[in-house]
Amino acid sequence: MKEAGGEERGGEALFEDRDFPSDDTSLFCDRSTPIAGLQGEITWRRPQEISQSPALFHDKTSLCQAKQGLLGDCWFLCACTFLLKNKQLLNKVLPPEQPQWDDSRYRGSFQFCFWQQGHWTEVTIDDRLPCIDSTLCFSRCQSPSAFWVALLEKAYAKLHGSYERLWAGQVSEALVDLTGGLAERWSLGVAEEEEEQRPERDSDQVSRRSLDLNLLYPVKEECAVSCSTHSSPGGASELGQYHALNVMEWVEVQRVSGSKVLLLRIRNPWGRSCWGGAWIGSGSGWSSVDPVCASELQARVAEGEFWLDETEFLSQFDDVTVGYPISEGGQLKSLYTGNLLTHNQQLAGRWTEGHSAGGSRNSGSYSSNPKFWLKVCGRGEVLVSLLQHRKRRTADRCPLEDGKNTAHQHYQAIALHMWKVEKRRFHLSRMLNKPPCASTHCHAFEREVVLRQQQLEPGYYLLIPSTYQPGAEARFLIRAFSSSATSLSALKSPAPTLPVETDGEWETSYFRGSWVEGKTAGGSRNFLSHRQNPRFPFTVCDESAVTAGDNVRITLHQRRPDADLHPIGFHIYKYPEGESEPTLAGDEDPAASCVPHCHTQDVSLACRLSPGGYAVVPSTYRPDCSANFTLSLARRIHRKVVKSQESLGRAIQEISHISVMQS
Repeated sequence: MKEAGGEERGGEALFEDRDFPSDDTSLFCDRSTPIAGLQGEITWRRPQEISQSPALFHDKTSLCQAKQGLLGDCWFLCACTFLLKNKQLLNKVLPPEQPQWDDSRYRGSFQFCFWQQGHWTEVTIDDRLPCIDSTLCFSRCQSPSAFWVALLEKAYAKLHGSYERLWAGQVSEALVDLTGGLAERWSLGVAEEEEEQRPERDSDQVSRRSLDLNLLYPVKEECAVSCSTHSSPGGASELGQYHALNVMEWVEVQRVSGSKVLLLRIRNPWGRSCWGGAWIGSGSGWSSVDPVCASELQARVAEGEFWLDETEFLSQFDDVTVGYPISEGGQLKSLYTGNLLTHNQQLAGRWTEGHSAGGSRNSGSYSSNPKFWLKVCGRGEVLVSLLQHRKRRTADRCPLEDGKNTAHQHYQAIALHMWKVEKRRFHLSRMLNKPPCASTHCHAFEREVVLRQQQLEPGYYLLIPSTYQPGAEARFLIRAFSSSATSLSALKSPAPTLPVETDGEWETSYFRGSWVEGKTAGGSRNFLSHRQNPRFPFTVCDESAVTAGDNVRITLHQRRPDADLHPIGFHIYKYPEGESEPTLAGDEDPAASCVPHCHTQDVSLACRLSPGGYAVVPSTYRPDCSANFTLSLARRIHRKVVKSQESLGRAIQEISHISVMQS
């Protein structure tokens, strides 16, 4: 693969991102999607090598709109469109005043921010972009000289690990990542009554309410709306299956006959029209309305856009995704009332097998699920969301299609139930036998589900998040947004009992360290000071353990309050042959990495390493960020299965004598 770039500006070499290099590792995860056919054809070029006058944005908003390339990420591009109508959010995701190509301060790098698991995470990239024959091959703007979309797509690909991981997804997830707010999906084909009649045992189906477009009228100018197809719609056979489009606006128009019709302006991320209905060009629909009105509406259509009426819309599309409005002050607005939700809290939790993964209300272990108190201080509107973390990335495969079933690969089926409690001291089993006062209905294979109560009375409420299957493990985040004061707290649970492991014997070592400003806080590999970070040597000796799957597990924990976390990550370097430790000269590649750096208390990696000497180098993303941390390093020592309680007892005895042994 040819790599363009490497030029200088003002005597300094332009930035080249070592954590997301311009090669196949940044393009592909397992080459299971159609872009695998591009291998060997892609070159990487900076915008000044593609356009004579590159800029982030064009003066005309319509020419800043995203245009999809060869990558199946229409879901992400639909969310990007929302940023163009909210300057405050755009500046949050793409911080302003960054030096561009005509600026003497330009050094070939750009910073972006994405909301991840409760925090805004900074992602820095170089501006080398994948091209075929000097033309961008993935997403771009309608104007060939505007590059904000291509750069944002690259930053999002880095966040996910590769461009290929962006193939197929949900608009709702991208909207939350770009806004830090909420998004919901509504079905256009299944009535709410039918959904509510489904028994819980069928709740592995995604449950969504049907949409009434009138509901969105109070906030239609402020919210993000997209629609999607699960099959080839009759009016747009070119679309094929699983494609997302933007709803740019909808207006009610009076016909010449006196009746009214609702018209919707739709935008296709492909950047070209794909519809053949009654409201295209000189279609028959326009003859039924006043010519002046028809002309005015037709003049609003930009490239890739078309009009259709409500009947066509409801019959040809399968669901709608709506992103909640965000005020100029960064506060969430209710979709249902337009009210500002001025109070918000969030708490992290997890479902752990054998301890707190109790499953659905059908399960006898439901009461073991994590529990949270929601105290409502004044009558008002309350939204509570349950957002789960994606399953461990090492197990992911890139989806083959933009299919609705791809969510099953990455997420558990989840739900959230809420009970009104008169006193904080109560009988749990009796209360759980009563119906909840509110819930998210059926369990859904969604990253996030939302529970809403328009008028919640003051008092205490018990929240119980659950997966459908008992024993299903995941981390999650509970978020509460309200128009009146509320507080959110977790009910303390007893420590988990030691589970019976079937994964062999592991030797675990624990290290404590510090990043100290000016000394050992060297930052990520993007900085020359990276070599100053603490390093922790270890050896992989057991050749037999290498063939048994992952043989090393590492967790980095920063000891800082949740509200003041640094983005953290780590790299594992192998000792060169004949040396006692890695030199970290700046040009060697790590044997394994836990990146991008994340604003979380813990980051973890499980991997398989060949025998030899290694060192773990933990870091914050930026240099000179001081913090204390703990590093746990577990190595498989042999493949020995604990099959009985008797052998488990022996394992416990070993642990009591050797503190670093775990079974």
